[in-house]
Amino acid sequence: MSRYDWGQTHPGITRLEEAVSEARDAVVTHPLYAALDNHEAIVTFMEHHVFAVWDFMSLLKSLQRHLTSVNVPWIPSGPTGSRRLINDIVLVEESDELQGGFISHFELYVGGMDQAGADTTVINHLIKMLGEGSTVEQALVGADVNPVSADFVRTTFRFIDTLPIHCQAAAFAFGREDLIPDMFQQVIKVNQEGGKLDTFVDYLARHIEVDGEFHTPMAMQMVTDLCGDDDEKWAQAAQTVNAALAARQKLWTGILAAINAS
Repeated sequence: MSRYDWGQTHPGITRLEEAVSEARDAVVTHPLYAALDNHEAIVTFMEHHVFAVWDFMSLLKSLQRHLTSVNVPWIPSGPTGSRRLINDIVLVEESDELQGGFISHFELYVGGMDQAGADTTVINHLIKMLGEGSTVEQALVGADVNPVSADFVRTTFRFIDTLPIHCQAAAFAFGREDLIPDMFQQVIKVNQEGGKLDTFVDYLARHIEVDGEFHTPMAMQMVTDLCGDDDEKWAQAAQTVNAALAARQKLWTGILAAINAS
């Protein structure tokens, strides 16, 4: 059992789950998953989805910036429990121990794209432009990111730039990846038939492991700490999660259209 196995309930979490259940069901039952039954479809998925893997890290680092001290000189900042939770999540997402070394999950994903024969030109161009000082919007346009992925990224950065920390935490906890086991099994099957997806399989397996055993209970605790007994904050959190899930559903629909078109 994980040392972060939350093992408790909170009326705010219960109400939030009920408030977002319809939007969440639309994501986890999306027909996109059934379409990922061949190598070409999975490659198309990766070429679109990689931007959601990247902006996830930006949302995570925004949480770290708000909940811990990342400035010099250092001073104690934020609730001690949330400090530990967010720093543990960052440790794994930014520098996980995988494949005989240390690597971020984003870099692992891009490596999986390379192995699969997916085009990494656009995501690499985006990262290069950001490293040279471009804004996110400038990089999305300059790298010619596909409109479906670009709109999803814009939604994430609207959360980062405009929403209070409890809403960002809720979007992180409830509005991000839902890589269901059916998808994982489909990718394994396609890999067994044609190969070239070993690294992507490793990414999915690790993602499911850390989400189920560590990050989900940690994130639930973080949201509970930040919203407390403030009904207004819980309502704002639910509104944010519904918006995040709507963006995810739109992304899934756009990727499915791209798969069908190809």
